Amino acid sequence: MDLRRIKKLIELVQETGIAELEVRTGDEKIRIAQVASSSPAGAPSHPEPAAGIEPRQPHQTPEGSVMSAPMAGTFYRAPAPGEKPFVDVGDSVSAGDVLCIIESMKMMNRVESDFAGQIAEVLVENGKPIESGAGLFRIV
Repeated sequence: MDLRRIKKLIELVQETGIAELEVRTGDEKIRIAQVASSSPAGAPSHPEPAAGIEPRQPHQTPEGSVMSAPMAGTFYRAPAPGEKPFVDVGDSVSAGDVLCIIESMKMMNRVESDFAGQIAEVLVENGKPIESGAGLFRIV
């Protein structure tokens, strides 16, 4: 893969605000991921929702809050196969901590916690397809 193509892919990731992009061409593969510190000065760390898309709201239950999927796709608990999951039952999380990845349209999207608490239950099996709004984690 030539340097110009890689540079264009990096610009695409920065301009669109997507969390991660992976491109495969034959035997070559490149993955580009943004980290919080890579956003331009003065840019909000959490982009505003697109017009017509409601922000994700946690579903409150007597047993805690349920984090729901912001999009349809495939649910992954870890950053890569064979690696340690982002969170396990019993882990404490803060707002903004990465909980999982949802692969949608060949893009890996990190899902961050909207609130602090403790992971009480993982509601989806790793590698399974999910719908937008499906419960992912119960946090107390």
